[in-house]
Amino acid sequence: MAINKNALIRYKTINKCLQNKFRKWTLNDLLEACSDALYEYENRDITVSKRTIQSDIQMMRSNKLGYNAPIIVYEKKYYKYGEENYSITNIPITDIDMSILAETVEVLKQFKDFSLFSELGGVIQKLEDKVVSQKSNQGAIIHLDKNENLKGLSYLDSLYQSILKKQCLTIKYQSFKARTPSSFTFHPFLLKEFNNRWFVIGKKSNLEPILTLALDRIVSVDIDPDTLYFPKPFNGDDYYKNTIGVTVLNNRHLKEVILKLDPSNAPYVLTKPFHLSQQVLEQYPDGSVIIKIEVHLNFELERLILGFGNSIEVIAPKQLRKKIKNKLTAAVNLYKAD
Repeated sequence: MAINKNALIRYKTINKCLQNKFRKWTLNDLLEACSDALYEYENRDITVSKRTIQSDIQMMRSNKLGYNAPIIVYEKKYYKYGEENYSITNIPITDIDMSILAETVEVLKQFKDFSLFSELGGVIQKLEDKVVSQKSNQGAIIHLDKNENLKGLSYLDSLYQSILKKQCLTIKYQSFKARTPSSFTFHPFLLKEFNNRWFVIGKKSNLEPILTLALDRIVSVDIDPDTLYFPKPFNGDDYYKNTIGVTVLNNRHLKEVILKLDPSNAPYVLTKPFHLSQQVLEQYPDGSVIIKIEVHLNFELERLILGFGNSIEVIAPKQLRKKIKNKLTAAVNLYKAD
C-alpha cells in the first residue's frame, strides 16, 4: 500500500502526541500538532483538515499498516492510547517480516562497492544482526549472482562519484587486443552491468564517439582537474533501446531478426523475451514458434543465439544466418577428430 511522506509525518506526530499522557488531546490539538510538524519538515504551510486527521486515526487503528493502534476516545472529545506503553514504533516483527528483511539485506549487500550505500552500512549490519538472531536456520531464499573476484570492482565507486559530480577522468585502459595499456581523458556518463560484468559509458571528448569500457580492463582511474567536464545529456534507456548487451552499433546494423524456436525452448523465450521489441509471428501446433526482434547485429546477439545450439534457427537476415551457420560449422569441426 503506497503511503506518501506527509501521511507518515502525520502518523508519527499523532503517535508522539498520544504517548504524552500529561496532556489531553482533542482533534484540534492533533490537527495543530500535525500542521506544525509538516511546516517544520517541509518549511511551508500545508493545509490539514479535521477529516484528514480522522482518516489518519482510522488508518492507525486498522491493520492496513500493521499498527492496530488502540486509540480510544474518552469524555467524548479526547484521544489517547488504550494501552499503557503503546507506540507505532514498537510493533513486533512477524516471521514474514523477518524473511523479507533477510532477503532485503542480501540485496543491499550487493551494492556495498558504492559509497552511496556506505552510510547504510551500519544500518545493514544492524539489520543483518537482528535477522541472524531471530531468523531460523533456513537458508537464503534469494540468490544473486555476483563474482567477488571480478577485476575492476574497486573502481565502481570512483566512477560513480565522477559521474555524480561531473568530473573528468584520466583512465589507463588495456583492451584484450592491446599489448600495452593506453591513457586518455574520459568523460563518464553511465555505469552499466550486463552478464555479471560492469561497464562505464562515456566519451574522450565532445566530438568523439561514445565508448564502452569494461571495468575489468581498467588499469587506473584518476581525476583530471584540468579538463572541464562537458555537459552532455545522456539517456541510457534511449541509447540501449535497440541493443542486446552493451555493444551499441549504428543504425546500419539495426535489423529485423526472425528466429524459429523448437517446442522445448519456445516457452522460455515467450516468458523471458530476448528484447522489448519481441513479437510472435507464428505459433505451430507442435509448440514451436517464430519470433521477430529489431536489434543491432552485435556480438551479444550472436552469443545469445549460439547459446541455444540446435534449438533455434535464424530465418533472417541472411547475413546473420550465414554468420551463425559458419560459427556452428566451425564448432562441429572441433569435434571431428572424435
